[in-house]
Amino acid sequence: MKDFEKRLARLEELSETINNQDLPLEDALGIFEEGIKLAKNLEKDLEKLEGRVRILMNQPEEKTEKPELDLFNLNGEEE
Repeated sequence: MKDFEKRLARLEELSETINNQDLPLEDALGIFEEGIKLAKNLEKDLEKLEGRVRILMNQPEEKTEKPELDLFNLNGEEE
């Protein structure tokens, strides 16, 4: 997850650089290209994480207590 956070921070850094500085066209294009690559990779990672969350959310809840079923009247009580 740290790698994801580092790449996201880098994308934010690139965005600030391109928005706040008067850059030559070639430099701006290089920054833009790096940003697009980062954004696409981050989007893929988010899709994977969303898939994992969906799987976890669809799993049945674990029951902590077992139901008490005495189908064969093992307690010796008569009905």
